[in-house]
Amino acid sequence: MPTQIKYLITLILLSFCFSGKSQETPDSKNSKAKDSIENYLKEASSAIKGTDLEKALSNIIFAKELAIQSQNKKYRAKTCRVLAELYLELGDFNDAEKQISLAIKIQKEENDEIALASTYNTAGAIAIATKNYEQANRHLQEASRLINDNTLNNLEGSVKLNLGRLALFQNQPELAIEHFNSSLPIINSLDQHHCKAKLYLNKAKAQLELDLPDEALETNNTAMQIGKEFGYPDIQSECFKLYSQITEKKEDFQASLEYLKEHEKIKDSLFNINKEIIAQEAGMKLNIGEDKVLIEELTEENIQQQKSLKLGRLTTILSIALITILSLLTLSLYKNNNLRARANELLQNKNTELILAKENAERASEAKVQFLSTITHELRTPLYAVTGLTHLLLEESPTPNQKEHLNSLKFSGEYLLSLINNILDLNKLEANKVELENTSFNLQKRINDVLIALGKSANDRNNKLHYEFDKSIPTKLKGDPLKISQILINLIGNSIKFTQNGDIWIRVKLISMDEDKALLNFEVRDNGVGISDKKQQTIFENFTQGSVQINRKFGGTGLGLSIVKNLLGLMNSEIKLESELGKGSKFLFDLAFEVYKDPTANYVEEAKKIDYKVMIDKRVLVVEDNKINQLITRKILEKNRMKCDVADNGDIAVNKVRSESFDLILMDIHMPGISGIEATRQIREFNAEIPIIALTAVTLDDNLDEFYNNGFDDIIPKPYKTEEFFIKLHKAFTKEQATT
Repeated sequence: MPTQIKYLITLILLSFCFSGKSQETPDSKNSKAKDSIENYLKEASSAIKGTDLEKALSNIIFAKELAIQSQNKKYRAKTCRVLAELYLELGDFNDAEKQISLAIKIQKEENDEIALASTYNTAGAIAIATKNYEQANRHLQEASRLINDNTLNNLEGSVKLNLGRLALFQNQPELAIEHFNSSLPIINSLDQHHCKAKLYLNKAKAQLELDLPDEALETNNTAMQIGKEFGYPDIQSECFKLYSQITEKKEDFQASLEYLKEHEKIKDSLFNINKEIIAQEAGMKLNIGEDKVLIEELTEENIQQQKSLKLGRLTTILSIALITILSLLTLSLYKNNNLRARANELLQNKNTELILAKENAERASEAKVQFLSTITHELRTPLYAVTGLTHLLLEESPTPNQKEHLNSLKFSGEYLLSLINNILDLNKLEANKVELENTSFNLQKRINDVLIALGKSANDRNNKLHYEFDKSIPTKLKGDPLKISQILINLIGNSIKFTQNGDIWIRVKLISMDEDKALLNFEVRDNGVGISDKKQQTIFENFTQGSVQINRKFGGTGLGLSIVKNLLGLMNSEIKLESELGKGSKFLFDLAFEVYKDPTANYVEEAKKIDYKVMIDKRVLVVEDNKINQLITRKILEKNRMKCDVADNGDIAVNKVRSESFDLILMDIHMPGISGIEATRQIREFNAEIPIIALTAVTLDDNLDEFYNNGFDDIIPKPYKTEEFFIKLHKAFTKEQATT
């Protein structure tokens, strides 16, 4: 700003300083001055909170004039404090530190502890802004001491708010939230709306630091609501900025960009654009150097002498003031255009960054899909050996003891397959893309299998399992038995892990039943370590456990309860938790099942109707590179009097089919050399009749069309159920006979 304008505004300030009614007595003058100063400072503070910085500056000028005229040091110190708050809002930290230091010095000399508490609080806020965190802590602790010594309840909430902000800036979000929560009742009781809005805004920032975007969004909504209700543009602007960060965290880049635009729009408003101009104006009107000191030291006699000059200059000064205002308006419009241009450039750069981030996220997602496809195959292949060998051992007349262990092993293998699928496809689970089976099963036996599988873990921790099953529940129900097992294994396993030398109760009760539906209540209760009220709010989130100490002591991924919640959500149910630290936990949920009627829906029942004579002497070619899988499949086929030949890869398979005659081909997909799909395509070029069944461990969700389009007649996913295996073989053989 030109030096001439600076001098003109200085003249305005000096002329106002010398104005007044000479007829007033000193006592009445001082009394009125005190009341006026209090009102001006109150108005200034309110205007700063509402970002009406011009109004704030005007009131501070009037307060400072009266404080200088009345030669009241206490009010001069208060004016310096409010002025420091204005400079803090303007971003002029250097002048803010000067004013707050002057206020502290005067109030210490005057022993004004009540005012000093508020000044130390402001000093702490300034030190936070300048990142001098050690000094900020000293100031805020001193403010807290003065508040306690003088019972200043109206300041306690604001100081705790600043302590929370300090913890947040020092990367201690959990400590910050504790300060915010302790200050909220105090701020609420005093209707300190601006403090309340700042509290929720900073609490939302802390929650985002703790990677709790949903809680941060809810808290930020509250801050935005207060900001809009009471007209705090600065709060609204920061809320929009935080919305942008939250949505960016959630990878919603379009929403993030829109919120960023809203933030820039408010930031670019007239009040914010004029901050630089107001800061310069404040410097000229209030930082008048040696002239200010001279004014403060004027005696009453000198003030009276100068008053007569004001009347003669008033008309000229008003004219100059009008010209100055017009000049400032022109300058503000010019700066406004420059700031808009810079904001547009910033938005374009940000948009480019968001597009790059989106492309990187898409590439990462593609890599994740490829990884899941590969790891699924690698995990399922050895599982095929586990389930296949278990089936063979069960058919070799094991002892009752061995049979129980083998049944438990078979059940555990099936559960492990389901667990692998759910963990690898956790994103599908959360998006409700996992399909539920609807097959008949014996619920009581299914739960017995779960308890047998978990019995050793319970004994190792000296726990007793108590099982209560309502006898009025139908023997056969229809639903997804693997998902039910997974839910119960996670809940009971969780209770076993967190209980030592205790008891665990598993109860299943019938709530209601008609011809087609049965509604059951499941309860898993223990008397273990329990869960705190605070952790109960987040215990069902991914990778969450009761605490870091619990994770180190008991281990685990923190996925179990999250999977339970998502699976129950797929089944239109929800998990309920009742727990108390040191007294144990109780998990409850309700599930509706169809009452089983149609026996043909069950593979076991359907397998009993198979005519195994059709399979005798049938020649089957097993195309499989895994030696163990070759052995298992060969034994299963030969045990049912089929003739089996083996090909280690796709090339050998094509040559064997070309030169020999087979009744059926069981084709693996992932093999060295050509894949099973390519081998099938080549076979179909010279033999379109032979049934080919894909025997594969790949994920089938998105690949069914690819299999059928390349010549496969059917698909058996590995590890398979033996009943399903023979049903599909029987179907292929009978179809071949009908065609012949």
